[in-house]
Amino acid sequence: MTRELSTVGVVGLGTMGAGIAQLCVEAGLDTIGCDVSAQSGRAAADRIAHFIGRKVEKGELEDAAAQAAIARLSVTTSLEDLARCGLVVEAAFEDLGVKQALFRELEAVVSTDTPLATNTSALSVTSIAAATAVPERVVGMHFFNPAPLMPLVEIVRAERTGSDAFETVFALAKRLGKEPIGCSDTPGFIVNRTLIPLLNDCIRILDEASVTPDELDRALHLGAGWPLGPARLLDLVGLDVHLHASAALYERLREPRMAPPPRLVRLVDAGKLGRKSGEGFYRYE
Repeated sequence: MTRELSTVGVVGLGTMGAGIAQLCVEAGLDTIGCDVSAQSGRAAADRIAHFIGRKVEKGELEDAAAQAAIARLSVTTSLEDLARCGLVVEAAFEDLGVKQALFRELEAVVSTDTPLATNTSALSVTSIAAATAVPERVVGMHFFNPAPLMPLVEIVRAERTGSDAFETVFALAKRLGKEPIGCSDTPGFIVNRTLIPLLNDCIRILDEASVTPDELDRALHLGAGWPLGPARLLDLVGLDVHLHASAALYERLREPRMAPPPRLVRLVDAGKLGRKSGEGFYRYE
């Protein structure tokens, strides 16, 4: 049975969490964002207000609707303020121990039947759920970056996920204007299980075929119909994000194509993370 939602919580207001919170307020949901510091919470709220304001400037949203959406967001540093939420989406750092500890804290705060969703891209949802007393209410809800723009959300059923929790999270994704696809908990889910080894192959080809990132991107665009070449895609996602997901999948599967390529590791070690740092495979102003 799908429950009606009026208030949701988002834990972790980094790039992904802020994007998810933006989607929620735009969909008419009162949203409580929780982050480790008041400063980072306020910064996230300012970013959300900025992006919603840009929609007004572009004629995509009426000013009154924009102001109402912004007013639906509140930020806090205390998980206890999430007690009245009908569903909580966790978007914290991609570390299993961090997420397990957070879910143990969350389930002590919210109602016993409140679904808890994790926005993990590579970790086992079943392992996260195992840290809780009621794993039946834990669901994977994998948004893609940038969350407000990318249409897909993978809804991941862990080993013991209950149908009520799964259906409620699936319905939330639809309410946020997304195209949800359900799947079982398997390493990398659908997209990353397919895409990460392919992108790793692309990075290795740069050296093996002695081509530039631009030549690689044009080759995949012209020869395979990719709308965005692999180097530009990785710069958009964040090379550190891809490296972390690749390493996590390799640790679980031990498939050679999952292992992070040395060139990727060197770029990340040098602080070249893509668009967000001003340089990755390309330079950005």
